[in-house]
Amino acid sequence: MLKSAFEGIHRDLFTDAFAFRPLPPLAPGSRLLRVVPRRMRRYARWLPHAALGALTCLLMFQGVAHGGLPIALLVGVPVLMTLVRPIGAWWCSVGAVFLSIVLGVPEVALSVHVLVMMLVAMRTRPRVAGEMWLLTAFLAAFLVVFRPVMGTSGLFELLVVSGVLLFGVLAVRLLRESRQQVAAQTAVTEVERSRRTVLEERTTIARELHDVVAHHMSVVAIQAEAAPYRVQDTPPELAAAFVTIRENAVAALTELRRVLGVIRSDGSGAFDDPEAPQPTLAALDGLLANVRGAGLDVEHVTTGVVRPLPQGVELSAYRVVQEALSNVLRHAPGAAARVELSYVPVGLGLRVVNGPPDRLAKPSPGAGHGVLGMRERVAMLGGEMTDGPTADGGYEVSVFMPVAAAGAAA
Repeated sequence: MLKSAFEGIHRDLFTDAFAFRPLPPLAPGSRLLRVVPRRMRRYARWLPHAALGALTCLLMFQGVAHGGLPIALLVGVPVLMTLVRPIGAWWCSVGAVFLSIVLGVPEVALSVHVLVMMLVAMRTRPRVAGEMWLLTAFLAAFLVVFRPVMGTSGLFELLVVSGVLLFGVLAVRLLRESRQQVAAQTAVTEVERSRRTVLEERTTIARELHDVVAHHMSVVAIQAEAAPYRVQDTPPELAAAFVTIRENAVAALTELRRVLGVIRSDGSGAFDDPEAPQPTLAALDGLLANVRGAGLDVEHVTTGVVRPLPQGVELSAYRVVQEALSNVLRHAPGAAARVELSYVPVGLGLRVVNGPPDRLAKPSPGAGHGVLGMRERVAMLGGEMTDGPTADGGYEVSVFMPVAAAGAAA
Protein backbone atom coordinates (compact mmCIF):
# COMPACT_ATOMS: atom_id res chain seq x y z
CA MET A 1 0.00 0.00 0.00
CA LEU A 2 2.86 2.36 0.85
CA LYS A 3 4.46 1.64 -2.50
CA SER A 4 1.19 2.36 -4.26
CA ALA A 5 0.89 5.67 -2.38
CA PHE A 6 4.38 6.72 -3.45
CA GLU A 7 3.63 5.72 -7.04
CA GLY A 8 0.47 7.85 -6.93
CA ILE A 9 2.37 10.86 -5.60
CA HIS A 10 5.04 10.44 -8.25
CA ARG A 11 2.43 10.16 -11.01
CA ASP A 12 0.42 13.16 -9.83
CA LEU A 13 3.11 15.61 -8.72
CA PHE A 14 6.29 14.60 -10.56
CA THR A 15 5.32 13.11 -13.94
CA ASP A 16 4.69 15.94 -16.42
CA ALA A 17 4.48 18.38 -13.53
CA PHE A 18 4.87 21.37 -15.84
CA ALA A 19 2.49 20.10 -18.51
CA PHE A 20 0.40 22.78 -20.22
CA ARG A 21 -3.14 22.59 -18.81
CA PRO A 22 -4.84 25.95 -19.47
CA LEU A 23 -7.93 26.92 -17.51
CA PRO A 24 -10.87 26.85 -19.96
CA PRO A 25 -13.35 29.74 -20.09
CA LEU A 26 -16.78 29.39 -18.53
CA ALA A 27 -19.17 27.09 -20.39
CA PRO A 28 -21.98 28.85 -22.31
CA GLY A 29 -24.59 27.33 -19.98
CA SER A 30 -22.80 28.36 -16.79
CA ARG A 31 -25.02 29.70 -14.01
CA LEU A 32 -22.80 32.75 -13.63
CA LEU A 33 -23.31 33.76 -17.26
CA ARG A 34 -27.10 33.71 -16.88
CA VAL A 35 -27.03 36.89 -14.79
CA VAL A 36 -24.78 38.70 -17.26
CA PRO A 37 -26.33 40.71 -20.14
CA ARG A 38 -26.28 38.74 -23.38
CA ARG A 39 -23.98 41.14 -25.22
CA MET A 40 -21.41 40.86 -22.42
CA ARG A 41 -21.37 37.07 -22.10
CA ARG A 42 -18.68 36.74 -24.75
CA TYR A 43 -16.26 38.55 -22.45
CA ALA A 44 -17.70 37.34 -19.15
CA ARG A 45 -16.59 33.79 -20.00
CA TRP A 46 -13.06 34.91 -19.08
CA LEU A 47 -14.11 36.29 -15.70
CA PRO A 48 -12.18 33.64 -13.64
CA HIS A 49 -8.98 34.50 -15.50
CA ALA A 50 -9.53 38.22 -14.92
CA ALA A 51 -10.26 37.66 -11.22
CA LEU A 52 -7.11 35.60 -10.76
CA GLY A 53 -5.08 38.22 -12.63
CA ALA A 54 -6.43 40.96 -10.34
CA LEU A 55 -5.64 38.85 -7.28
CA THR A 56 -2.09 38.34 -8.56
CA CYS A 57 -1.60 42.09 -8.99
CA LEU A 58 -2.84 42.70 -5.45
CA LEU A 59 -0.46 40.11 -4.00
CA MET A 60 2.46 41.54 -5.96
CA PHE A 61 1.75 45.04 -4.64
CA GLN A 62 1.82 43.63 -1.12
CA GLY A 63 5.04 41.78 -1.95
CA VAL A 64 6.66 45.01 -3.06
CA ALA A 65 5.66 46.59 0.24
CA HIS A 66 7.26 43.73 2.20
CA GLY A 67 10.54 43.34 0.36
CA GLY A 68 10.60 44.82 -3.09
CA LEU A 69 10.37 43.30 -6.55
CA PRO A 70 11.92 39.89 -5.68
CA ILE A 71 9.23 39.19 -3.11
CA ALA A 72 6.58 40.42 -5.51
CA LEU A 73 7.76 37.91 -8.12
CA LEU A 74 7.92 35.12 -5.55
CA VAL A 75 4.26 35.58 -4.59
CA GLY A 76 2.92 36.55 -8.01
CA VAL A 77 4.44 34.01 -10.41
CA PRO A 78 3.10 30.83 -8.70
CA VAL A 79 -0.42 32.25 -8.44
CA LEU A 80 -0.46 33.32 -12.09
CA MET A 81 0.96 29.96 -13.22
CA THR A 82 -2.09 28.13 -11.85
CA LEU A 83 -3.93 29.34 -14.98
CA VAL A 84 -1.77 27.26 -17.33
CA ARG A 85 0.42 24.82 -15.36
CA PRO A 86 -1.29 24.02 -12.03
CA ILE A 87 1.10 21.32 -10.73
CA GLY A 88 4.11 23.33 -11.88
CA ALA A 89 2.68 26.34 -10.04
CA TRP A 90 2.67 24.33 -6.81
CA TRP A 91 6.33 23.39 -7.25
CA CYS A 92 7.16 27.03 -7.97
CA SER A 93 5.38 27.94 -4.76
CA VAL A 94 7.50 25.39 -2.86
CA GLY A 95 10.61 26.97 -4.34
CA ALA A 96 9.30 30.43 -3.45
CA VAL A 97 8.98 29.33 0.19
CA PHE A 98 12.66 28.34 0.34
CA LEU A 99 13.75 31.55 -1.38
CA SER A 100 11.60 33.63 0.97
CA ILE A 101 13.42 32.03 3.91
CA VAL A 102 16.72 33.16 2.43
CA LEU A 103 15.27 36.66 1.97
CA GLY A 104 13.86 36.64 5.50
CA VAL A 105 10.11 36.91 4.75
CA PRO A 106 8.79 33.34 4.94
CA GLU A 107 5.34 34.33 6.26
CA VAL A 108 4.31 35.95 2.98
CA ALA A 109 5.39 32.97 0.86
CA LEU A 110 3.73 30.45 3.19
CA SER A 111 0.40 32.29 2.96
CA VAL A 112 0.62 32.37 -0.83
CA HIS A 113 1.57 28.68 -0.80
CA VAL A 114 -1.72 27.83 0.91
CA LEU A 115 -3.58 29.92 -1.68
CA VAL A 116 -1.78 28.12 -4.53
CA MET A 117 -2.76 24.75 -3.05
CA MET A 118 -6.40 25.83 -3.00
CA LEU A 119 -6.28 26.98 -6.63
CA VAL A 120 -4.58 23.76 -7.74
CA ALA A 121 -7.11 21.65 -5.80
CA MET A 122 -9.90 23.28 -7.81
CA ARG A 123 -8.41 22.01 -11.07
CA THR A 124 -6.98 18.58 -10.24
CA ARG A 125 -8.17 15.28 -8.85
CA PRO A 126 -9.23 15.28 -5.18
CA ARG A 127 -6.35 13.05 -4.09
CA VAL A 128 -3.83 15.60 -5.41
CA ALA A 129 -4.96 17.99 -2.68
CA GLY A 130 -4.11 15.42 -0.03
CA GLU A 131 -0.73 14.76 -1.60
CA MET A 132 0.10 18.46 -1.72
CA TRP A 133 -0.94 18.88 1.91
CA LEU A 134 1.18 15.89 2.95
CA LEU A 135 4.29 17.18 1.19
CA THR A 136 3.65 20.63 2.62
CA ALA A 137 3.59 19.08 6.09
CA PHE A 138 7.01 17.50 5.45
CA LEU A 139 8.28 20.85 4.15
CA ALA A 140 7.01 22.70 7.23
CA ALA A 141 8.50 20.06 9.55
CA PHE A 142 11.83 20.42 7.75
CA LEU A 143 11.74 24.16 8.30
CA VAL A 144 10.94 23.72 11.98
CA VAL A 145 13.80 21.26 12.52
CA PHE A 146 16.56 22.61 10.30
CA ARG A 147 15.61 26.25 9.86
CA PRO A 148 13.48 27.34 12.81
CA VAL A 149 11.58 30.08 11.07
CA MET A 150 8.41 29.00 12.90
CA GLY A 151 7.65 27.15 16.11
CA THR A 152 5.72 23.94 16.61
CA SER A 153 2.56 25.93 17.27
CA GLY A 154 3.06 27.79 14.00
CA LEU A 155 3.50 24.50 12.14
CA PHE A 156 0.33 23.10 13.68
CA GLU A 157 -1.61 26.26 12.82
CA LEU A 158 -0.38 26.20 9.22
CA LEU A 159 -1.37 22.57 8.73
CA VAL A 160 -4.79 22.97 10.33
CA VAL A 161 -5.68 26.11 8.40
CA SER A 162 -4.48 24.70 5.08
CA GLY A 163 -6.24 21.37 5.74
CA VAL A 164 -9.55 23.06 6.54
CA LEU A 165 -9.33 25.30 3.48
CA LEU A 166 -8.47 22.40 1.18
CA PHE A 167 -11.31 20.34 2.62
CA GLY A 168 -13.73 23.21 2.00
CA VAL A 169 -12.55 23.59 -1.60
CA LEU A 170 -12.92 19.87 -2.25
CA ALA A 171 -16.35 19.75 -0.63
CA VAL A 172 -17.66 22.59 -2.79
CA ARG A 173 -16.11 21.08 -5.91
CA LEU A 174 -17.47 17.59 -5.27
CA LEU A 175 -20.92 19.01 -4.52
CA ARG A 176 -20.91 20.94 -7.79
CA GLU A 177 -19.75 17.91 -9.77
CA SER A 178 -22.34 15.66 -8.14
CA ARG A 179 -25.08 18.13 -9.07
CA GLN A 180 -23.84 18.23 -12.64
CA GLN A 181 -23.81 14.44 -12.81
CA VAL A 182 -27.32 14.22 -11.36
CA ALA A 183 -28.58 16.81 -13.85
CA ALA A 184 -26.93 14.97 -16.76
CA GLN A 185 -28.28 11.63 -15.59
CA THR A 186 -31.75 13.10 -15.16
CA ALA A 187 -31.66 14.47 -18.70
CA VAL A 188 -30.52 11.12 -20.09
CA THR A 189 -33.19 9.30 -18.09
CA GLU A 190 -35.89 11.63 -19.35
CA VAL A 191 -34.79 11.14 -22.96
CA GLU A 192 -34.74 7.37 -22.54
CA ARG A 193 -38.12 7.43 -20.84
CA SER A 194 -39.63 9.48 -23.65
CA ARG A 195 -38.11 7.15 -26.23
CA ARG A 196 -39.44 4.10 -24.42
CA THR A 197 -42.87 5.69 -24.15
CA VAL A 198 -42.93 6.35 -27.90
CA LEU A 199 -41.95 2.75 -28.63
CA GLU A 200 -44.59 1.41 -26.27
CA GLU A 201 -47.22 3.64 -27.84
CA ARG A 202 -46.25 2.52 -31.33
CA THR A 203 -46.53 -1.09 -30.19
CA THR A 204 -50.00 -0.40 -28.83
CA ILE A 205 -51.01 1.29 -32.08
CA ALA A 206 -49.72 -1.69 -34.06
CA ARG A 207 -51.75 -4.06 -31.89
CA GLU A 208 -54.90 -2.05 -32.36
CA LEU A 209 -54.50 -1.51 -36.10
CA HIS A 210 -53.92 -5.22 -36.61
CA ASP A 211 -57.65 -5.81 -36.16
CA VAL A 212 -58.49 -3.00 -38.56
CA VAL A 213 -56.20 -4.31 -41.31
CA ALA A 214 -57.21 -7.92 -40.64
CA HIS A 215 -60.85 -7.00 -41.07
CA HIS A 216 -60.24 -5.48 -44.50
CA MET A 217 -58.08 -8.39 -45.60
CA SER A 218 -60.74 -10.86 -44.45
CA VAL A 219 -63.35 -9.02 -46.50
CA VAL A 220 -61.07 -9.18 -49.53
CA ALA A 221 -60.55 -12.92 -49.07
CA ILE A 222 -64.26 -13.62 -48.63
CA GLN A 223 -65.28 -11.53 -51.63
CA ALA A 224 -62.59 -13.08 -53.80
CA GLU A 225 -63.83 -16.55 -52.86
CA ALA A 226 -67.51 -15.71 -53.46
CA ALA A 227 -67.07 -13.70 -56.67
CA PRO A 228 -66.87 -16.66 -59.12
CA TYR A 229 -70.22 -17.99 -57.84
CA ARG A 230 -71.98 -14.70 -58.53
CA VAL A 231 -71.23 -14.77 -62.26
CA GLN A 232 -72.42 -17.49 -64.60
CA ASP A 233 -69.90 -19.08 -66.88
CA THR A 234 -66.96 -17.42 -65.18
CA PRO A 235 -63.92 -17.46 -67.49
CA PRO A 236 -61.15 -19.71 -66.20
CA GLU A 237 -58.66 -16.84 -66.25
CA LEU A 238 -60.94 -14.69 -64.06
CA ALA A 239 -61.58 -17.57 -61.67
CA ALA A 240 -57.83 -18.18 -61.38
CA ALA A 241 -57.30 -14.47 -60.66
CA PHE A 242 -59.85 -14.59 -57.83
CA VAL A 243 -58.16 -17.67 -56.41
CA THR A 244 -54.83 -15.85 -56.47
CA ILE A 245 -56.36 -12.82 -54.75
CA ARG A 246 -57.83 -15.01 -52.02
CA GLU A 247 -54.55 -16.88 -51.50
CA ASN A 248 -52.63 -13.63 -51.22
CA ALA A 249 -55.16 -12.23 -48.76
CA VAL A 250 -55.00 -15.36 -46.60
CA ALA A 251 -51.17 -15.26 -46.72
CA ALA A 252 -51.25 -11.61 -45.66
CA LEU A 253 -53.54 -12.46 -42.73
CA THR A 254 -51.16 -15.22 -41.67
CA GLU A 255 -48.20 -12.84 -41.71
CA LEU A 256 -50.21 -10.27 -39.76
CA ARG A 257 -50.90 -12.84 -37.04
CA ARG A 258 -47.19 -13.67 -36.87
CA VAL A 259 -46.26 -10.02 -36.51
CA LEU A 260 -48.90 -9.54 -33.83
CA GLY A 261 -47.54 -12.59 -32.00
CA VAL A 262 -44.09 -10.98 -31.89
CA ILE A 263 -45.55 -7.70 -30.62
CA ARG A 264 -47.51 -9.48 -27.89
CA SER A 265 -44.55 -11.57 -26.80
CA ASP A 266 -43.55 -8.96 -24.20
CA GLY A 267 -46.17 -10.42 -21.89
CA SER A 268 -47.66 -7.06 -21.02
CA GLY A 269 -51.15 -8.52 -20.98
CA ALA A 270 -52.66 -5.68 -22.99
CA PHE A 271 -54.97 -6.56 -25.87
CA ASP A 272 -54.51 -10.28 -25.25
CA ASP A 273 -57.90 -11.12 -26.66
CA PRO A 274 -57.49 -11.20 -30.47
CA GLU A 275 -61.27 -11.25 -30.90
CA ALA A 276 -61.88 -8.09 -28.86
CA PRO A 277 -63.24 -5.35 -31.14
CA GLN A 278 -61.35 -2.06 -31.25
CA PRO A 279 -63.32 0.95 -30.03
CA THR A 280 -64.67 3.56 -32.41
CA LEU A 281 -66.38 6.90 -31.97
CA ALA A 282 -69.66 5.01 -31.54
CA ALA A 283 -68.33 3.91 -28.14
CA LEU A 284 -67.49 7.47 -27.10
CA ASP A 285 -70.65 7.86 -25.03
CA GLY A 286 -69.64 4.88 -22.93
CA LEU A 287 -66.19 6.40 -22.36
CA LEU A 288 -67.73 9.71 -21.30
CA ALA A 289 -70.07 7.90 -18.94
CA ASN A 290 -67.10 6.16 -17.32
CA VAL A 291 -65.16 9.39 -16.72
CA ARG A 292 -68.29 11.07 -15.37
CA GLY A 293 -68.56 8.19 -12.94
CA ALA A 294 -64.96 8.93 -11.90
CA GLY A 295 -66.00 12.47 -10.94
CA LEU A 296 -65.16 14.44 -14.09
CA ASP A 297 -67.75 16.92 -15.34
CA VAL A 298 -67.43 16.54 -19.11
CA GLU A 299 -69.53 18.04 -21.91
CA HIS A 300 -69.77 16.50 -25.38
CA VAL A 301 -70.52 18.57 -28.49
CA THR A 302 -70.64 17.28 -32.09
CA THR A 303 -70.86 19.53 -35.14
CA GLY A 304 -71.19 18.65 -38.80
CA VAL A 305 -72.79 15.63 -40.43
CA VAL A 306 -71.93 12.49 -38.52
CA ARG A 307 -70.76 9.77 -40.90
CA PRO A 308 -68.69 6.60 -40.72
CA LEU A 309 -64.97 7.25 -40.94
CA PRO A 310 -62.10 4.88 -41.68
CA GLN A 311 -61.55 2.56 -38.76
CA GLY A 312 -58.02 3.82 -38.17
CA VAL A 313 -59.28 7.40 -37.82
CA GLU A 314 -62.11 6.45 -35.46
CA LEU A 315 -59.82 4.29 -33.35
CA SER A 316 -57.17 7.02 -33.06
CA ALA A 317 -59.79 9.68 -32.29
CA TYR A 318 -61.22 7.51 -29.52
CA ARG A 319 -57.78 6.91 -28.00
CA VAL A 320 -56.91 10.62 -28.14
CA VAL A 321 -60.11 11.51 -26.29
CA GLN A 322 -59.45 8.72 -23.79
CA GLU A 323 -55.90 9.88 -23.07
CA ALA A 324 -56.83 13.57 -22.92
CA LEU A 325 -59.61 12.92 -20.39
CA SER A 326 -57.27 10.69 -18.37
CA ASN A 327 -54.82 13.58 -18.23
CA VAL A 328 -57.57 15.86 -16.96
CA LEU A 329 -58.41 13.41 -14.18
CA ARG A 330 -54.72 12.99 -13.33
CA HIS A 331 -53.40 16.55 -13.59
CA ALA A 332 -56.43 18.84 -13.16
CA PRO A 333 -58.57 17.49 -10.31
CA GLY A 334 -61.93 19.20 -10.02
CA ALA A 335 -61.75 20.79 -13.48
CA ALA A 336 -64.58 20.60 -16.01
CA ALA A 337 -63.84 19.30 -19.51
CA ARG A 338 -65.38 19.68 -22.94
CA VAL A 339 -65.03 17.29 -25.90
CA GLU A 340 -65.78 18.70 -29.35
CA LEU A 341 -66.00 16.63 -32.53
CA SER A 342 -66.20 18.41 -35.87
CA TYR A 343 -67.08 16.38 -38.97
CA VAL A 344 -65.89 18.25 -42.06
CA PRO A 345 -65.70 16.99 -45.66
CA VAL A 346 -61.92 16.58 -45.61
CA GLY A 347 -61.47 15.05 -42.17
CA LEU A 348 -62.27 15.05 -38.49
CA GLY A 349 -61.56 17.83 -36.02
CA LEU A 350 -61.19 17.00 -32.35
CA ARG A 351 -60.79 19.31 -29.38
CA VAL A 352 -60.54 18.45 -25.69
CA VAL A 353 -60.27 21.41 -23.33
CA ASN A 354 -60.49 21.63 -19.57
CA GLY A 355 -60.67 24.48 -17.09
CA PRO A 356 -58.32 25.19 -14.19
CA PRO A 357 -58.15 22.68 -11.33
CA ASP A 358 -59.66 23.54 -7.96
CA ARG A 359 -56.87 21.85 -5.99
CA LEU A 360 -53.29 20.71 -6.40
CA ALA A 361 -52.71 17.51 -8.34
CA LYS A 362 -50.60 14.71 -6.96
CA PRO A 363 -47.17 14.39 -8.59
CA SER A 364 -47.22 12.06 -11.59
CA PRO A 365 -43.94 10.43 -12.78
CA GLY A 366 -45.27 10.03 -16.32
CA ALA A 367 -46.25 13.62 -16.92
CA GLY A 368 -46.17 14.50 -20.61
CA HIS A 369 -45.79 10.95 -21.89
CA GLY A 370 -49.49 10.59 -22.76
CA VAL A 371 -49.10 13.57 -25.06
CA LEU A 372 -46.31 11.72 -26.88
CA GLY A 373 -48.69 8.84 -27.52
CA MET A 374 -51.37 11.15 -28.89
CA ARG A 375 -48.85 12.77 -31.21
CA GLU A 376 -47.77 9.36 -32.51
CA ARG A 377 -51.33 8.42 -33.36
CA VAL A 378 -52.08 11.69 -35.11
CA ALA A 379 -48.78 11.70 -37.02
CA MET A 380 -49.45 8.13 -38.20
CA LEU A 381 -52.59 9.38 -39.97
CA GLY A 382 -50.90 12.45 -41.44
CA GLY A 383 -52.78 14.76 -39.11
CA GLU A 384 -51.82 17.72 -36.95
CA MET A 385 -51.97 18.22 -33.20
CA THR A 386 -51.45 21.21 -30.94
CA ASP A 387 -51.58 21.29 -27.17
CA GLY A 388 -50.84 23.76 -24.43
CA PRO A 389 -52.23 25.73 -21.49
CA THR A 390 -55.17 28.06 -21.94
CA ALA A 391 -55.49 31.64 -20.74
CA ASP A 392 -57.67 30.67 -17.76
CA GLY A 393 -55.20 28.11 -16.42
CA GLY A 394 -56.64 25.06 -18.13
CA TYR A 395 -55.30 22.88 -20.93
CA GLU A 396 -56.32 22.27 -24.54
CA VAL A 397 -55.62 19.49 -27.04
CA SER A 398 -56.62 20.15 -30.66
CA VAL A 399 -56.35 17.53 -33.39
CA PHE A 400 -57.21 17.33 -37.06
CA MET A 401 -57.05 14.04 -38.95
CA PRO A 402 -57.54 14.08 -42.73
CA VAL A 403 -59.88 11.35 -43.88
CA ALA A 404 -58.39 11.12 -47.37
CA ALA A 405 -54.90 10.42 -46.02
CA ALA A 406 -56.28 7.83 -43.66
CA GLY A 407 -58.26 6.16 -46.35
CA ALA A 408 -55.28 6.01 -48.67
CA ALA A 409 -53.15 4.57 -45.89
CA ALA A 410 -55.74 1.91 -45.15
